[in-house]
Amino acid sequence: MQGMANTPWRQIALTGASSGLGRALALACAAPGATLHLAARDAGRLAETAAACRAAGATVRETVLDVRDAAACAAWIGAMPGIDLLIANAGISGGTGGGSEPAEQIRAIFETNVTGVLNTALPAMARMATQPPGADGVRGRVAVIASVAAFFAAPGAAAYCASKSAVQRWAEATDATERARGIRLHAVCPGYIRTPMTAVNRFPMPFMLEPEAAARRTLAGIAAGRTRIAYPWPTYALARLAGALPLRVQALLASRVPAKPVTGG
Repeated sequence: MQGMANTPWRQIALTGASSGLGRALALACAAPGATLHLAARDAGRLAETAAACRAAGATVRETVLDVRDAAACAAWIGAMPGIDLLIANAGISGGTGGGSEPAEQIRAIFETNVTGVLNTALPAMARMATQPPGADGVRGRVAVIASVAAFFAAPGAAAYCASKSAVQRWAEATDATERARGIRLHAVCPGYIRTPMTAVNRFPMPFMLEPEAAARRTLAGIAAGRTRIAYPWPTYALARLAGALPLRVQALLASRVPAKPVTGG
């Protein structure tokens, strides 16, 4: 996928850059004049993404990073000359098909999807607050990759839905207060995207998007200054509708969904 040559950001940090939406976002931002700070746990796949971005003309600095490591995340952010945009994309998923969710799975999902987001977003915001504002008055932007699952507390995927709801609500509420410092936050809530994380799902996934299309929608929403970037609209609408159903009905629907292993990175 060709980079967005007209991107207004020059220093871009991205976690979970080795595959799926993260890789697509990196490639979409890759262009001459852009410096990409790419992080992921899988060194081999991260190197492949970095090479593709360099081929598109971007300057790339890749770092093998586990977002659960707060000190490592702070060091990663601190080594950057500046940050125009941080995309906190690293995340994992898991579900039980309506059964009991193992404690290890619950903790793993929250540690990556919530704590991992804060481990990168908070030091990035502190760094952005020291930067001069751009022509639009913004010192920096933080985009948190949540999910339309944030709007539906699905039994059997309680930890995943709750983790995405937590970061979605945190980003939206924090955006309202951080604007005074010239920092913008964006909650990105995509539906199903064709990635290794969804490849293991054994249930229908309507309105599936390719990673490249999701990346374009994400970056367009950030550039437009939208606080909530939810897409595609049919999936978003279905999630809001499902979230309004009686809890017994939600539980019945969830019991028909097959379990899935913890996936992502």
